Amino acid sequence: MSDQIKYVMSEERIPLAWYNIQADFPEPAPPVLHPGTGKPIGPEDLAAIFPMSLIEQEVSLEREIEIPEAVRQIYRQWRPTPLHRARRLEKALGTPARIYYKYEGVSPAGSHKPNTAVPQAYYNKLAGVKRLTTETGAGQWGSSLAMGCAYFGLECKVFMVRVSYEQKPYRKALMQTFGAEVTPSPSEETAAGRAILAKDPNSPGSLGIAISEAVEIAAQCPDANYALGSVLNHVLMHQSVIGLEAMEQMAMAGDQPDVIVACTGGGSNFAGIVFPFVGAKLRGEGYEKLRVVAVEPAACPSLTRGQHAYDFGDTAHLTPLLKMHTLGSEFIPPAIHTGGLRYHGMAPLVSHLLKLGLTEAIAVHQVECFAAGVEFASLEGILPAPEANHAIAAVIREANRCKEEGVSRAILFNLCGHGHFDMSAYTAYLAGQLKDYEYPEDEIAMALSHLPVVAG
Repeated sequence: MSDQIKYVMSEERIPLAWYNIQADFPEPAPPVLHPGTGKPIGPEDLAAIFPMSLIEQEVSLEREIEIPEAVRQIYRQWRPTPLHRARRLEKALGTPARIYYKYEGVSPAGSHKPNTAVPQAYYNKLAGVKRLTTETGAGQWGSSLAMGCAYFGLECKVFMVRVSYEQKPYRKALMQTFGAEVTPSPSEETAAGRAILAKDPNSPGSLGIAISEAVEIAAQCPDANYALGSVLNHVLMHQSVIGLEAMEQMAMAGDQPDVIVACTGGGSNFAGIVFPFVGAKLRGEGYEKLRVVAVEPAACPSLTRGQHAYDFGDTAHLTPLLKMHTLGSEFIPPAIHTGGLRYHGMAPLVSHLLKLGLTEAIAVHQVECFAAGVEFASLEGILPAPEANHAIAAVIREANRCKEEGVSRAILFNLCGHGHFDMSAYTAYLAGQLKDYEYPEDEIAMALSHLPVVAG
């Protein structure tokens, strides 16, 4: 029996096209609506902040979208990423499960986010845009877009959620090293930020608030556009290179997943590893018994405790209305150490997948997640980002279930980043200072009570 650990492909095996799951859905995802008219938005409604090439990808129903050669050339810096067999973790757990992880931490920015940052910068450069604005939570997305902008000679303005700005100073420094301007959000630079600070001068911020600030700046500046690191259809599609590569690598291992696990905040990590496999299942190309598990923080539980409804993607209500699992655009999650998962909503396509019964969702507390991350690091030698710890915690649960049932299953998960910029969180965990947080039902109900009313 082989004891191989890494399954590595050559650069020539980088996918030639991104995969669009909308081509294979048994029923279409709900349209994006204009908040003023309640009607589906058109390209002209998005043209103020996105280039037409990305707008076309956002609404496309084509199964494959060709990856430009200029983008593939930059992908070669880190793609294809390796697939690992977590043999030491398997042995320590005493499980018959076969555990695999796709390791996206080998990218220059340390996560999966450059998979979309690079093409977004590329398409904006072609459109003559000079500057991109964005938000970031933990800083994984902000540093990736800063890198993408550096590659194509664009200016980059990042609004970083204030609690993460304070918790992760070196992630801020990385963005600045790539040439980005970083501002803690909420800020005094925008009307949206000033309105929040007027109500709460000590606001920890949220991704929804930071999005409002970034969109406001982009909409007001004629040579600036906005870039988003998750949630939107084209962003999730760009991440499909992860799953497309993983399908080939699992075949190299002579195996295929019975269970796929991924963390969920806005949905890009999850979509990247999951959508290509689910698409094959929907087309009748295998994976009939595949289970998919989305894992979110118990402190920000949009999939497990939110409502599937139309809502704004940001706090100041500058975005169109998206049909998604949401906790309400006014929801501000507690200052947990998982900055990348502190978003009030879930990607519409991920929400649609849950509605169709093609995935299940669980919420995990942060202490269990960090315990899983520390165990993984001590065995596999990789210190995971706090976001990825959610997936690892669920994988350990699945592996222990295999042990209890005496069944060997292949478990695949997406290890999306590294935790070297998150040492304050690990320090707090090791000192016993991390606390679990269960968001009160009445506060969730209060945030949901302000959902926009959509006819029909």
